[in-house]
Amino acid sequence: MDFINRQNKYVVYALGALALCILPLLLQYAGNFWVRIADIALLYVLLALGLNIVVGYAGLLDLGYVAFFAIGAYMYGLMASPHLSENFPWFARMFPQGLHTSVWMIIPMAAALAGIFGILLGAPTLKLRGDYLAIVTLGFGEIIRVFLNNLDHPVNLTNGPKGLGQIDAITLFKFDWLGIPGINLGKRHEVFGFDISAVTNYYYLFLVLVVLSVIICHRLELSRIGRAWMAIREDEIAAKAMGINTRNMKLLAFGMGATFGGISGSMFAAFQGFVSPESFSLTESIMIVAMVVLGGIGHLPGVILGAVLLSSLPEVLRWVSGIFDLQAISGGRLDPAILRQLLIALAMIIVMLLRPRGIWPTPEHGKSLQQQPASK
Repeated sequence: MDFINRQNKYVVYALGALALCILPLLLQYAGNFWVRIADIALLYVLLALGLNIVVGYAGLLDLGYVAFFAIGAYMYGLMASPHLSENFPWFARMFPQGLHTSVWMIIPMAAALAGIFGILLGAPTLKLRGDYLAIVTLGFGEIIRVFLNNLDHPVNLTNGPKGLGQIDAITLFKFDWLGIPGINLGKRHEVFGFDISAVTNYYYLFLVLVVLSVIICHRLELSRIGRAWMAIREDEIAAKAMGINTRNMKLLAFGMGATFGGISGSMFAAFQGFVSPESFSLTESIMIVAMVVLGGIGHLPGVILGAVLLSSLPEVLRWVSGIFDLQAISGGRLDPAILRQLLIALAMIIVMLLRPRGIWPTPEHGKSLQQQPASK
């Protein structure tokens, strides 16, 4: 990025911000399908930024990250839907219309619960690294998914494979005691003559969250905590010898990464209005790790680029296969879904062969491995 220097960086940032603000308004003319792709891409950017704290900064390979995404989503689903009142008579007596908690309470609760689970996952895995840590975290993610799939009997807490529906959309600036209804992001609005659809409303909310997350991650990267994480990532024994409390730093990385996952999950539940265990499968977890690795481990611009590419590419290819009707052209022998996965896999293999440290890697990552041994 040589064209961004000290003199013109603020102009570049302003133009980038303006482009991001008008992007959904332009995409609306092509259809809400494209705005929805942008929404999903921003959600995955949030997830990838959280996982980058664990994998990119602290060097802890976490393959169960999607579990925190699920925890946040189900937290929002239970707190903002009539599910609990419909299944527990004692609860219905207190809340006959269902539990419709304010988003300002749900998001901190989802973040805190996911963070606690992140620390609980990290505590027994402090001495594990590499493949062993990956296997343990992979098992944790699957355990959470299996629990969500089976917690409908004898007590129906998650509604099992049927999932939770009728989840409230996010309403901002709502003050019942002042009679202010607030802005419901799930409905269409008209602003200065522009027709703003529901998916566009969510785009701006997700964009604000992504910007805040980037600022937090950047400040963490430059802080003493971030440098301690990177020291652990490069050489844990040397970091411990320098006086870094590796146990606390690892737990902090697990907890903070999980917090991002919990917030992303609650946003996903509000956006979709429905959650089920199928949305939190092993494939999703691997895809989030692939976003971080493909973009550039530990590098914020690279992670964002990887998340946008891997989240939007399948949907773009779905649109291309629909336009050209590949299945009809091939006489039914070519399934567009399989072709889409094949093209993505080929693209990832080619990128990793040509750029093994990611599309946009950080110059700091792996520096210790590049040092040559001293000559005798």
